[in-house]
Amino acid sequence: MIINANLVNLFNKTIQQADILIEEKRIKKISVTGKENPALPYILPGFVDAHVHVESSMLTPVQFARLAVVHGTVATVSDPHEIANVMGVQGVEYMIEDGKRVPFKFCFGAPSCVPATIFETAGATITPDDVRDLLAKEEIGYLAEVMNFPGVLNADPDMIAKINWAKHFNKPADGHAPGLRGEAAKNYAAAGMTTDHECFTYEEAKEKIAYGVKILIREGSAARNFDALIPLLAEFPEQIMFCSDDKHPDFLVEGHINLLVKRALENGNDIWNVLHAACLNPVLHYKLPVGLLKEYDPADFIVVDNLTDFNILQTWLDGEKVAENNISLLPDLRSSHINQFNCTIKKASDFQCIAEENASQIKIIEALEGQLITNGLTEEISVQDGFIVSDPERDILKISVINRYKDTEPAIAFIRNFGIKKGAIASTVAHDSHNIIAVGCDDDSICEAVNMLIESKGGISAVGDGQKLLLELPIAGLMSDDDGYKVANAYTEMDQFVKSSLKSTLQSPYMTLSFMALLVIPALKLSDKGLFDGEKFEFVPLSIL
Repeated sequence: MIINANLVNLFNKTIQQADILIEEKRIKKISVTGKENPALPYILPGFVDAHVHVESSMLTPVQFARLAVVHGTVATVSDPHEIANVMGVQGVEYMIEDGKRVPFKFCFGAPSCVPATIFETAGATITPDDVRDLLAKEEIGYLAEVMNFPGVLNADPDMIAKINWAKHFNKPADGHAPGLRGEAAKNYAAAGMTTDHECFTYEEAKEKIAYGVKILIREGSAARNFDALIPLLAEFPEQIMFCSDDKHPDFLVEGHINLLVKRALENGNDIWNVLHAACLNPVLHYKLPVGLLKEYDPADFIVVDNLTDFNILQTWLDGEKVAENNISLLPDLRSSHINQFNCTIKKASDFQCIAEENASQIKIIEALEGQLITNGLTEEISVQDGFIVSDPERDILKISVINRYKDTEPAIAFIRNFGIKKGAIASTVAHDSHNIIAVGCDDDSICEAVNMLIESKGGISAVGDGQKLLLELPIAGLMSDDDGYKVANAYTEMDQFVKSSLKSTLQSPYMTLSFMALLVIPALKLSDKGLFDGEKFEFVPLSIL
């Protein structure tokens, strides 16, 4: 097959009309035939998401790929620590094998922090020996985000052993150190961290670049740092990549890395810098088996209408056309189901919170729109019949985390900024241990939303306004193997119900909910074991006496 188009060469930064000969999944020959011809489409390397948890799309790798290729994505650097926290090494192997069923270029990492902390209950543990065995696999390209930066700084033996195995196999280690600055950040980088996707200020990211760390500009469904960090692209074009980190299915239907490319160009960034961040830098950094439009490369590329609108006309992988004109050509495949879910039905009384004698105030988690970090607030309590209760009028709602791996008492705290006026929502997507997490206005609603998930062994639920909605996620309580577009539509219906009927004021209530148990991100979070201060890295009491 020969494709005639304007060839966008990222290495010598030229655009020339060319004939590209594809033979046996590779680019056999490139023949430049003339100067750029705006009447022809443009062919360029495909986009790469430099850090994403596929599980956060609620889709299997097969279904994720079906949606992503439509937007010109040909590869992802994928950290499978979500399913690893539920299923251990078996979960990582599941993601690898499922991904092999399509030509999409998944680069999976060896999860470094399973469980993420000792302050929560996960479904599995991944040891240094497990990390060694995973890194020895050809399919594992890197040591996934090292969230335990205190462990690195304090030379925790297990953490250092995992990093040393990455060095042994000559594979990069991903960093994760939100807000870490100064000497601590310098020492963290020196331990072997090569990237960070958690920077939320320009100053923090620029400092880490000075320490040799590459910065991933993240724009996902919950955390959005593009506006704060995009000025770095002009200054450090070889040190920047784009990523989504977490992408819920409705957002993935709308777009992927292509949206960041268009946005960066609209902001006046140089097109070569933008394409280096979106296409080239991740391939070089992670040594991805992704073609870059050179002779003898795998025939991985995209065809776009022009270099302004960047409408994706076609996506190709290994010489196979996998998407054309917004239609995915990848097969709609079902996958096997694995899971771990061992808790039993709850009662509304399980979610009561006794008001301590002489306590008039409690600590409140403040969720922040577009951020994974939270604030810790202090508020006056609302008490009924000796129990602390939600106060929707003041936007103070009850939050609960329920251990899904064994029967224990639910952990209870309170949260602001969800804005829900009635009912409750719940999810088994709760980073990183993926216990059940729920937010609601009353114990009956919370209990009902939670029990829907226990009965289905995973999913997201909503209760209120006389209705009950459920999206089942039967694979580890995280993913569905149903058609990705169907899952996205079901998710959109639930998301709209929570906003319109339950009156949540958040743009992505379920995505925000999923991070309220993520203890490694400050400041105040809730695990199945209690309220946790992510800055002091210790449990704290709910009530202030």
